[in-house]
Amino acid sequence: MSHKILIGLCLAAGIWLVASALLARRTVDFSDRIAPQMKSQEIHASLRYESQQSQMGMGESFVEVLRPFIRTALARFNHSTINTTALEKRLIRSGLNLSVSSFRAEQLVWSLIGLVAAALFMGLGMIQGKISVAGALAICVLSAVAGYLARDWWLTQTIEKRESKMLEEFPALAELMALSVTAGESAAGALERVCRCSSGELSGEFKKILAQIRSGDGLVRSLQDFSARTEIAPLARFVDGIVVAIERGTPLSEVLRAQAQDVRDSSKRQLMEAAGKKEIAMMAPIIFCILPLTVVFALFPGLSLINFKF
Repeated sequence: MSHKILIGLCLAAGIWLVASALLARRTVDFSDRIAPQMKSQEIHASLRYESQQSQMGMGESFVEVLRPFIRTALARFNHSTINTTALEKRLIRSGLNLSVSSFRAEQLVWSLIGLVAAALFMGLGMIQGKISVAGALAICVLSAVAGYLARDWWLTQTIEKRESKMLEEFPALAELMALSVTAGESAAGALERVCRCSSGELSGEFKKILAQIRSGDGLVRSLQDFSARTEIAPLARFVDGIVVAIERGTPLSEVLRAQAQDVRDSSKRQLMEAAGKKEIAMMAPIIFCILPLTVVFALFPGLSLINFKF
């Protein structure tokens, strides 16, 4: 009876932890964030909403409770590999020369590898009599799903690594463009010089911009397509600065230097944030591993002497 109560308490604690984690990960809408500042203008709407809430039945109230979770699930679905449009954008951001169908085929191959590996291990376990048939089937299915999701996770890691490399290369290339513009070259000529003198992920994107310009598109249109293709905030500001400088005739070299300095400052802030997080994470082994041993070493001689006297 006691272990049943303990199992029930553990189950309740697990459900509570999962529910609290889901609530913490739930995103807050922009309208919800600015709602406290709009109280004077939305008092009638809030009163009408409260009257509607008071007239709701049990089923409608339950739907209202689940609405934030449903909204969060739909947002994650829109950014997952199940959505073809979002997957196509992610493949473009990753820099891989893969179509959606090719990526789907790779996901199926990864899923098949996970299924075969799990089937081999489960077969050995069933031969030895350690695993039941139902458990083996469940593990095989979970392994296949894990292989399918692992390919999606690897795509996410590829995107993050590529974008981090682009941000690392950006300050140097922006200053090189600024030097070229200061020397009298146009923006397109500065891009061409940067592509000749450099190599890397961002240089490859600049080569795509040059190819688009040579195919007949304007510089502004090519830069805007590059900004939409990468979806990196510093590069988007870089493109906006160049477009504004070209349209209004402001000095382009100063804009490029300011953009490069902005990215350097952002990388310094990210480095300081990472250092702060690592410092907090280092406290866990010190408190739970090193500090108890220190206390034991400090108290053990005295305790041993007390036991020796008695």
